[in-house]
Amino acid sequence: MTITVHHLNNSRSQRILWLLEELGTEYEIVAYQRDAETNLAPPELKEPHPLGKSPLIEDEGLRVAESGAIIQYLCERHAGGEWLPDPASEEHVRHLEWMQFGESSFFVPVMLKIMAGRLGEGAAPIMPRIDEQFAAHVAFMEDGINEHGHFVGDSWTAADVMMSFPAEIAVMQGFAETAPKAARFVEKVHSRPAWQRARERGGPYFVW
Repeated sequence: MTITVHHLNNSRSQRILWLLEELGTEYEIVAYQRDAETNLAPPELKEPHPLGKSPLIEDEGLRVAESGAIIQYLCERHAGGEWLPDPASEEHVRHLEWMQFGESSFFVPVMLKIMAGRLGEGAAPIMPRIDEQFAAHVAFMEDGINEHGHFVGDSWTAADVMMSFPAEIAVMQGFAETAPKAARFVEKVHSRPAWQRARERGGPYFVW
């Protein structure tokens, strides 16, 4: 049965499309467009999700929200076992850490930076601290990329899918020189045929 992806343009749901392409799983897209002035999601997204959140998938009547949960679900239920480390290994623990970091720790300074940016001069007193934290989290991510160019192990895992969006944000925010491993990681992601197919199906994609 075909999976339905509620997909918001320029959002984290791009990586869900990428994973589905990697797994060769059939899916259809219900597309939503951000408001051109506010960059906010449209009110129509509150129909499938009370908070108007994307990504959201539907699979045989089951709705799954939150990027980490969706990625884990797809790998466990749709022949993506090779994208998950052995549960008995230390890599599994490191994998869990990156899956959480990509949607929790990293996005605290990101969201603060977005909100503060909308305040203009009123945010000046707190911007140094926000910028310091943003840079610190990018540096932590940079240090976490191993000699194989991945976050865990020597091949692609669900952690790489999760961390693709934070890495893209870091590059788009001008950290390519200070975080060269992250920049190369993004290049590797974007060069994958599955990512390119997802990009074509998902529409124009610009990170923040």
